[in-house]
Amino acid sequence: MSSRHYIDDFMRGRIIGKIEEWRKITDVAREFDIAHSVVSRLWKSFKTTGMCSRRHGGGRVRTQQVANQFLAASGKQISRKTVARRLRGGGLYARRPVVCVPLTRQHRTARLQWCREHHNWTEQDWACVLFSDESRFSLSSDCRRQLIWRESGTAYRPEKNQEKDRYPTCSLMVWAGIMIISRMFLHVVANGTMTGQRYIDEVLLPHFRLFRGAVGDKFVFIDDNATCHRTLAVQDCLDSEGIQRLVCPAHSPDLNPIENVWDTLGRQVAGQNYPSTNKNTLIRALTEEWDKLPQQLLDNVVQSMVRRVECYIPLHGGHIPY
Repeated sequence: MSSRHYIDDFMRGRIIGKIEEWRKITDVAREFDIAHSVVSRLWKSFKTTGMCSRRHGGGRVRTQQVANQFLAASGKQISRKTVARRLRGGGLYARRPVVCVPLTRQHRTARLQWCREHHNWTEQDWACVLFSDESRFSLSSDCRRQLIWRESGTAYRPEKNQEKDRYPTCSLMVWAGIMIISRMFLHVVANGTMTGQRYIDEVLLPHFRLFRGAVGDKFVFIDDNATCHRTLAVQDCLDSEGIQRLVCPAHSPDLNPIENVWDTLGRQVAGQNYPSTNKNTLIRALTEEWDKLPQQLLDNVVQSMVRRVECYIPLHGGHIPY
């Protein structure tokens, strides 16, 4: 029988990672000694919100505010528990808002126009697109909501603390690309930033030429509007190599499915039995986990482009749940 215990964010990430490796929920629940229903709810929540961390809202403060407002408006006193009960009965719960990039009217207009132009694209059309992007990974965890069980007065005991630098001392910029039935090698930017010239020398020329030899002469490159992509030298290099560009509107990470892959890669690295302790071990962990990502996972996120584009139109270029 499964034991009943608290599941922290680290274990949640490991559970999600196992399921994304096409493991059955039953097998994952048995491996972690957790009830099948708990794992199933965690997986459903992840598919809905895209987050594996536990969300905790300020329920007590919010319900007390509602009670005070009701008192001021009607002159009647009600308890905080009554407010919470009524809200739950109406399907309302305290939740933290999803963090999204800011969108101006120009951003929404450009996103909507882009999606209308590609609304008729099929999965076969998107299968010809190479989705690429950069991402940064650090040794320190990016989870600020990791909770522990502790007794009163034990907050500063060593075993109850989590040491973390205010400013991470080690972080790495990586670059990669995904495509149906294929992927590019994970490139690590060892030192400095990714400038336009470094992008040409380290990414475009070696990686794209090798990749074209495997998939043919023509494929489409999606530009996520990073600074290094907008330089004239990069554009000239793309044109000279015969690379067709599919320019993505600004502030649109939800239109690039490789963003979902970066999230999965981060959880896989965090879920390793031996966490990275320095730059070399972090590089090795990122490379190993990138190579181990199931190709079916990459294919699925690319195929989701049809649904992503469809979601944008009724929302007039607003945020979509991807």
